[in-house]
Amino acid sequence: MYRLVAALTASLAACTATTRAPTVAPTLRATASQQPRFEPFTLRSARLSAFAGRDVSFEAMVFTPADYDPSCGWPTLYFVHGFGSSGLRTGAGYISDVLARDEAGTASPLIRVFLDANHPLGHHVFADSANTGPWSTALVEELLPAIEARYGALAEPTARFLSGHSSGGWASLWLQMEHPEAFGGAWSLAPDPVDFRSFTNVDLYRDANMYRGSDGAAVPLVRDGAKVVTNLEAFVRADPAGRRIYASFDAVFSPRGPDGPLPLFDRETGQIDRSVVSSWQRYDISARLRREWSTLGPQLRGKLHVIVGLEDTYYLDAPVRLLAQELERLGGDADILFVPGRDHVDLFDPHPELYPAGLVQRIEDAMWHSFRAAHPQSRCP
Repeated sequence: MYRLVAALTASLAACTATTRAPTVAPTLRATASQQPRFEPFTLRSARLSAFAGRDVSFEAMVFTPADYDPSCGWPTLYFVHGFGSSGLRTGAGYISDVLARDEAGTASPLIRVFLDANHPLGHHVFADSANTGPWSTALVEELLPAIEARYGALAEPTARFLSGHSSGGWASLWLQMEHPEAFGGAWSLAPDPVDFRSFTNVDLYRDANMYRGSDGAAVPLVRDGAKVVTNLEAFVRADPAGRRIYASFDAVFSPRGPDGPLPLFDRETGQIDRSVVSSWQRYDISARLRREWSTLGPQLRGKLHVIVGLEDTYYLDAPVRLLAQELERLGGDADILFVPGRDHVDLFDPHPELYPAGLVQRIEDAMWHSFRAAHPQSRCP
């Protein structure tokens, strides 16, 4: 383990420097390496730059394992971080698990790309949006070919996998659904609300107020086991992080107004704007699957995987439960796992029955199995 960590020290130190990573030309191909590498990848996006009227780039961190050879055609995992994190921070934590398994000989041979979803308006979740730009389309049309050209990643949907946690969990499901022909499966971990009938404990289609239920009771938002820690009103009105998170939702899901994204609800009163809800419905994953199932159902067969704790800190198990019910009604085959006793953070820790070696190994082993089933003759290790 020490040998592997030491091999990454120099590159990781460079990544944490304050200087901006240079743009990587898509035609510059990586070379084989016996040591793991963790390096920045930056690519100017023509689509996003045209939308914003200024240069906009994709930022990512790329991890290639020991004995990586770009000529063999590797499968790739694209991982999206949660709100408030970054591709660098998430990647640095994630690869510590990979390195330990690499040393033990149990790590699946994947290229791992840690996408950065930070935007001046929040977390853009890789969705095409009237306010943040065409991130979904640009990722598929620009970033994927660039990564594959540089790192020798196999340019086939059966070799491209998605995962992410929290806001990144939502992003991974959205990308798989938006581009079912481009990816071979999404493993979504504790995603942001995937059914807007339970959007942070509010039914956007029936409730009138974000802060109070029809009985006048405060809407809970954060819990610790059975104890309510804070309610939605306090989180939005008193916590700067709360204001930023709900502004981020507005930035992606809302139409553009004269002064920026239209807010879903009045921050003082909690009153929901019904006209804005109608625009948000486009991003309701459960509702979209219901509307477009005749087309999406066959394209998503075997590709949807969701894992969430039954004691999720932000009650995110509730919308996942609604999604599971919707998919069962539609006849879908999604693999949805509710983990007893786990919250938003400790979901990753080893579970004695469901994933004794840890959640990261469980999902990566599933990706590798899917890849090998589609490519039994692959020369990857």
